Amino acid sequence: MLAGFKPQDTDIILASYPKSGTTWLKALTVALMERSKNQSFDHHPLLSDNPHGLVPFLELHVYRESSSPNLAKFSSLPRLFSTHMPLHAMHETLKDSPCKIVYLCRDVKDTLISSWFFRSAIHKMEPTRSLLEAMFEAFCNGTIYYGPIWEHVLSYWRRSLEDPKQVLFMRYEEMKEEPRGQIKRLAEFLGCPFTKEEEDNGLVNEILDLCSLRNLKGLEVNKAKRFSQTFFRKGEVGDWKNYLTPEMENKLDMIIQEKLQGSGLKF
Repeated sequence: MLAGFKPQDTDIILASYPKSGTTWLKALTVALMERSKNQSFDHHPLLSDNPHGLVPFLELHVYRESSSPNLAKFSSLPRLFSTHMPLHAMHETLKDSPCKIVYLCRDVKDTLISSWFFRSAIHKMEPTRSLLEAMFEAFCNGTIYYGPIWEHVLSYWRRSLEDPKQVLFMRYEEMKEEPRGQIKRLAEFLGCPFTKEEEDNGLVNEILDLCSLRNLKGLEVNKAKRFSQTFFRKGEVGDWKNYLTPEMENKLDMIIQEKLQGSGLKF
C-alpha cells in the first residue's frame, strides 16, 4: 500500500493502533512543532483545521486513491504523517530511513471500548451490547483490520528498544498521569525541547490546555466537519470498567499477558 512512499530524513511519523489517543498525539505534535512560528495562539493551525487534517494518515488519506500521490503540498519541514499500520508492515518503506517515529500505546481494554463507541457513531447507531461482544471476540482473536493488537504494539516496542533515537514509545496512561513530563519528553525526542524561558512563561501548560480533549472538542473547526466529533469522546483511563464484565476483563488480560510474555512490556 505504501510501496511508493519514500520518507525524507526529517519526516516525523505518528503511529498508533486505532482509538489509542491518536488525535491527542497529533494535536500535541503540531503544537510543539508550530510554536516557533506562532507567538500567540490566536491564529494557530489547530483553530482552523482538525488534527487529522494537519497530520494526514498515510494509508487512509495520502495513499488512499493513488500509489503515487503528489506530495508537493507537504513542503514544510519536517513533514508530519500518521499511520495505524504495524511497523513490520512498513519494513521495506522505512528501511534505512532515519525518520522519527512516535508510537502511542493505550490499554487494550480502553482501546476496545473507544473503538466500540467510534464504530457505533460512524454508523449512526446506538452502541449495543451485541456489537461490543462481537468486537471483544475480534480483539481476543486478533481478527481486526490492523491485525492483532499485541503484534502491533510489540512491533514498535521492540524497535524502540533497538533504536530509541528513532522510535519513541509512549503510554497513553502516562501522558494522562504526568502530561507535563511526557510532553517535554516528546519535545526532546522531536528535537525541539522547551527552553527555560518557555517553561518559565508557562508555554508547556498553554500547549496542554490548547490540546486538551475538552478544548479540542469545543473548537468550531472540530464541530463543523463530517465525523470530526466522533474523534472526541471521554479520553478517560479505565472507562472499560463501566462496560466489560469480570469474565471479559480476565480473558483479555490473560491473552495480552501471554502474548507479551518475555517482551518486557506490560499493561
